[in-house]
Amino acid sequence: MDPTALIITLRMEDSAAEHFTRLRQAHFPAHRNWLDAHVTLFHALPVTALDEVLADVADLAGRTEAFALAVDRVLFLGGGVAYAMTSEPGLALRDALVVRWTPLLGRQDRAWHGPLHVTVQNKVESAVARQLHAELALEFVPHAVQATGLQVWYYVGGPWEHVATFPFAEPGAAANAPAPSPASRSSAAS
Repeated sequence: MDPTALIITLRMEDSAAEHFTRLRQAHFPAHRNWLDAHVTLFHALPVTALDEVLADVADLAGRTEAFALAVDRVLFLGGGVAYAMTSEPGLALRDALVVRWTPLLGRQDRAWHGPLHVTVQNKVESAVARQLHAELALEFVPHAVQATGLQVWYYVGGPWEHVATFPFAEPGAAANAPAPSPASRSSAAS
């Protein structure tokens, strides 16, 4: 099957990604769980914009240092459960991409209002989700995880296919990175 959209996610530090993936494997319906845990920033950018998206993601990742995501509560999603994350740098990063990609955004990405989150259960009956939410909320302790980069994926009718990962800059390097010139932006996007 050909890809129908591009998805952009925040890459989490390995230990956090592994932890949330284990929860996902334990609680997500197996027949619907094609993915590891992830924090989605954009759900459906056009595949035809791949070159522009890759150039913009590479540019922004290269000028951004790793930052904390405060995992601050367990969310009941109706048919699932997620962990909500608060991060001013994460929201600022998304906002910067919204400015660049406004013409590319579909309804879901235009209407997004947060919070950042990682889903560990979805597509289940409300009672099942409510029970898991109560269990996870009871043992929940707020903590922070690191966002370490941006990832680009193809949506392929359910499963995702990895396109690229762009690590964030080393501490101190982002401040020294030159801003892209308008000429380099337009040639990278063409």
